[in-house]
Amino acid sequence: MSYDLAIRGGRVVSGAGSRYADVYITDGRVAAVTGEALTAANEVDAGGLLVFPGMIDTHVHFMDPGDATREDFPTGTTAAACAGVTTVVEHTHARPVRTVDELTAKLEHLQDRSVVDYGLAAHAWPDQIDQAAALWRAGVTYLKAFTCTTHGVPGFDAAHLLELFRRTAPVGARCLVHCEDESITGYWEESLRAAGRRDPAIVCEWRNREAEATATLVTSFLARWTGASVVVAHASNPEILRLVERERAEGADILIESCPQYFLLREEELLELGPFRKFTPPARARSSRDLERMWDALAERRIHHISSDHAPSTAEQKTGGDIWDVHFGLPGIDTTLPVLLDAAHAGKISYELVAETYAEAPARAYGLWPTKGSLRVGADADVVLVDPDRSWTVSEGDVISRAGWSPFAGRTLVGGAVATYLRGQLVAEDRRPVAGPGTGRFVAGAGAR
Repeated sequence: MSYDLAIRGGRVVSGAGSRYADVYITDGRVAAVTGEALTAANEVDAGGLLVFPGMIDTHVHFMDPGDATREDFPTGTTAAACAGVTTVVEHTHARPVRTVDELTAKLEHLQDRSVVDYGLAAHAWPDQIDQAAALWRAGVTYLKAFTCTTHGVPGFDAAHLLELFRRTAPVGARCLVHCEDESITGYWEESLRAAGRRDPAIVCEWRNREAEATATLVTSFLARWTGASVVVAHASNPEILRLVERERAEGADILIESCPQYFLLREEELLELGPFRKFTPPARARSSRDLERMWDALAERRIHHISSDHAPSTAEQKTGGDIWDVHFGLPGIDTTLPVLLDAAHAGKISYELVAETYAEAPARAYGLWPTKGSLRVGADADVVLVDPDRSWTVSEGDVISRAGWSPFAGRTLVGGAVATYLRGQLVAEDRRPVAGPGTGRFVAGAGAR
């Protein structure tokens, strides 16, 4: 038997371990992973490289349809492919999906606009909770709920969140919850505005630790109380992990997502960089030890998976108003895998954990496993080849996202994708796109399957 493609000589990495083996691909799927020399029509030499499953970023905002000056699908998914990400799950706050009709319209708009495969999330809306089950059956990957009004999306109080979980639990729908208590953020916003404050420090005072912790506690308790499947989004510090773990120990089906900014950035950077560090929850680390505690928590698997929370704005947009007015968010799709690879090179985590937290675990959490996130036989042949020794310094010129800047600019990282394959097709090589929009396909969520 001859296969379509053989990726030879690399070290194949999964969450369970790594080994030197060849990966054989036929008809866009993994056909064999073996040390036995088999025949193939085409071959790739992966000697000296790590062979990972394509990464899965389950929390990105491409603003499409919406304000394309911030990001769109063609650009955002090109950045994803070049960085080693082969599947994204997207939702935009500017044009939220709240009904099945809105989901259908978005799917029609996105035809032939994605370089990588993609799922779509819906926004849960407090006065449209009755749409949740229908959206799940129509194929959304998850339902996103805010516990404070942000980006123009209304926040859920405890009563509405309880009702949302009661609606989603029976159908098995997963909810991703942004945890910041609105009564606390609202109080501090009113107080800070009344004091005439416009300095950058208002961000961490307004979106404070107490607000995040309170909403996390309520969300975790309600997840256990209702049996809902929940992910706490972008957990910023170890206290959040502890609050979730307490309810999970009592049986809650609740997972923790975090993002690179909480492992690398410090709270004090707000004072110097202002709007370029306006994201929420904000960076919490006040010392190097705080950052080390986050890496330790990831290594101990207290954090279930990593996403970028890619929420870009251009430099002009970030400086186009005072600190109250400019957009929340950071660009991150270009750098999330490199940040994790650099941590593995430094010994903070293992390469196996990179595969687990940025490919396997998100695939399992959101019903994409084992077709995605795996190099098992029968899985989609989504493969990223990584040079673990490539040293490079992040610069604005490296950023493919429309943002055109990175919060990690100036940092030297070790490790990066050198080739990305989507269902066996080369889509990016040496951080340059090879395939264009239309290569990626919609991946329906578990509720539609």
